[in-house]
Amino acid sequence: MSFPMTPAEARVDLSAIRENLALLGGHVPGAEMMVAVKADAYGHGLVPTARACLEGGATRLGTAYVREALALREAGVTAPILAWIIPPGEPLEQAVERDVELSAGSPRLVDEIAGAAARAGVTARVHLKVEAGAGRGGATLDDWSAVIDRALARQAEGTVEITGLWSHFACADIPGHPSIALQLAAFDEALAVAEKAGAGGSHVIRHIANSAATLTLPQARYDMVRPGIAVFGLSPVPELGDFGLRPAMTLVARIALVKRVPKGSGVSYGHLYVTDRESTLGLVPLGYADGILRHATNRAEVLAAGRRRRIAGRVCMDQFVIDVGDDPLAEGDEVILFGDGSRGEPTLQEWADSLGTITHEIVTRIGSRVPRVYR
Repeated sequence: MSFPMTPAEARVDLSAIRENLALLGGHVPGAEMMVAVKADAYGHGLVPTARACLEGGATRLGTAYVREALALREAGVTAPILAWIIPPGEPLEQAVERDVELSAGSPRLVDEIAGAAARAGVTARVHLKVEAGAGRGGATLDDWSAVIDRALARQAEGTVEITGLWSHFACADIPGHPSIALQLAAFDEALAVAEKAGAGGSHVIRHIANSAATLTLPQARYDMVRPGIAVFGLSPVPELGDFGLRPAMTLVARIALVKRVPKGSGVSYGHLYVTDRESTLGLVPLGYADGILRHATNRAEVLAAGRRRRIAGRVCMDQFVIDVGDDPLAEGDEVILFGDGSRGEPTLQEWADSLGTITHEIVTRIGSRVPRVYR
């Protein structure tokens, strides 16, 4: 059964994604581009967004988990894909059979990938990850040689091919942070160790740059960059502006109920908002189950009845309320929570600023009850 109207929808402008990729490409002439489409493409929808990225000039895709990469393969995406978080028990045999490249930052994981490749009768393509200062995944510099040696041994037996050497920044989104130079130096040291051991070569892709580094750190671009949030039009370094990026998502809902209430009416749980006059309230059918942070209570704004309105009272699981005063509002009217700002609506960056968080958190929380509509 299909429904002609939904109470809310996330409208995704695929042309904005392609335009953002063109803009990013202008910053990295000669470097290959892998787009991170993890977390359902930052909430924008994995498969349609991945296809738009490839149409827009990306040559590779990156996912956090193997299952995300396999979903792309099931959808017919044939471009190179790298999956980089691999806890024990992942379907590695299926991944290497479907030509998903895998990240390894320990001898154990190299062996596990090699074993899966041997069972599948193929050679696994592996990107070796060094932890150059982010304090997360990857081998420390002390353990790096052991990872290289194990990967070279598996490469000699034909179960593994080293196709990438990589790392990740901790503070590229903080301009001038001292860790940036330290991480670049550590990465260069790791690359030199790999090269000396015989794990380098022109076919091995070196990469460390996320969105922030792609836009602000020319020295970090190496052979490939891995933009994520910037592809979707959201600035990775808000204090430096929007870089000309265009937000791809507009989140809208339709008013479910309108009612007139007297002065002194408490609104929603806890009566954290009380009307200071006779007023018109509108019920918006989105709540924290859909990714509207409860912290948006009495903070975040939406566009309704021609003006911005602050959320009135507690955000609930499935709904929140706005107060439009004496302005006309009807059931079924559209409310824009955030978009590109061209109609006067709040941007996602404004939402993030008002809630003390980052755009990544908000956009990836938009839940499955909200259909994605591609335009």
